[in-house]
Amino acid sequence: MTREPEIDDSDLVKDGTARLAPTGAWVARNSRHLEKLANIMMNAAPSNSTVEFDLGGISQLDTLGGVVIENIRAAFGAKNSTLHIVNASEAQSILLAEIAAQNITAPPAPPEAHHLIELLADLGLGMRKMAHDAVNMNVFLGETVKAIGRLLTARSRFRWAAVINQIELIGLRGVPIICLISFLVGAILAQQLILQLSNYGAQIYVTSALAVLMFREVGLLLAAIMVAGRSGSAITAELGSMKMREEIDAMHVMGIDSMEVLVIPRILALIISLPMLTFLAAMAGIFGGALVSWGYGGITPTNFLQNLRDAMTMHTFLVGLIKAPVMALMIGITACIEGMKVEGSAESLGRQTTASVVKSMFIVIIVDGVFAMFFTSINF
Repeated sequence: MTREPEIDDSDLVKDGTARLAPTGAWVARNSRHLEKLANIMMNAAPSNSTVEFDLGGISQLDTLGGVVIENIRAAFGAKNSTLHIVNASEAQSILLAEIAAQNITAPPAPPEAHHLIELLADLGLGMRKMAHDAVNMNVFLGETVKAIGRLLTARSRFRWAAVINQIELIGLRGVPIICLISFLVGAILAQQLILQLSNYGAQIYVTSALAVLMFREVGLLLAAIMVAGRSGSAITAELGSMKMREEIDAMHVMGIDSMEVLVIPRILALIISLPMLTFLAAMAGIFGGALVSWGYGGITPTNFLQNLRDAMTMHTFLVGLIKAPVMALMIGITACIEGMKVEGSAESLGRQTTASVVKSMFIVIIVDGVFAMFFTSINF
């Protein structure tokens, strides 16, 4: 069992020279004791003097102990004092020389910054990252359009099997959860609309309000957010795993275009699937609202359908279907970009998958707001 490091102060002065004689094992497992002893010696370092540091009593010395000794030497040097290492074995001398050559000392404390400056710096860094992401999206969009152009001009092969497989994964398998969520949201919206409109005796208008909300906004947003969280994250994870295993690099070496094989089928599947999911989400929400209106508001299914027919217009029906392909394109581009950013670690894969979902949802909300202002300005 090794002894803990100590300082022998029984003979601090010898022949007019100050002397430090540490003992014990100066190794990593005694780091706490080493830190205390180092602080004592550095605080007690005299100015403009010469001190002998006797290593004869040290039974073991590893890299951590050598770094501590080097830090003590630096502290003495800061006070214009000299620390001479004496009675060091050959191995100890080699270790201390290597540490001194590498200058492995404690890093200087970072300068204390003002909180407002740190906040502004973080804000600037965030804006810079947003601008960088916008540029990357534009570049990737250009590459996607170019790849689609090659498909349309028959300069590359269209992979029907890959597209249909992705439509099944994104569209068909996403129907149950999207319809369930939309059904519940439609029921909640109808209940709240009836509660508020009943104060004015106008609960019959719940049908028109619910139809406009579900077809123009809510159905699309629910479908897009669910696709971003479910399918967008899956796309990022798939491409990221292939990037980690260097499969994409191997495809490039073999002359296979990753845009044609991996990106285009997924983006086309999203563009095809999201409008259909949007329609199903809107219908599920209206069905949930109809049930609540019947049981909670006393509106029979016949009256509900008549009011729905009067409230629905072609503009209301088309708004969500027009916005859906654009949102699908943005979700697909974001998911593919984040997947291609994955580096060689599982931590990077998780980080980029999370970023893909967050950015996709943010972009969906922004695009929806832009479309809402545009359609309002043209009275569509």
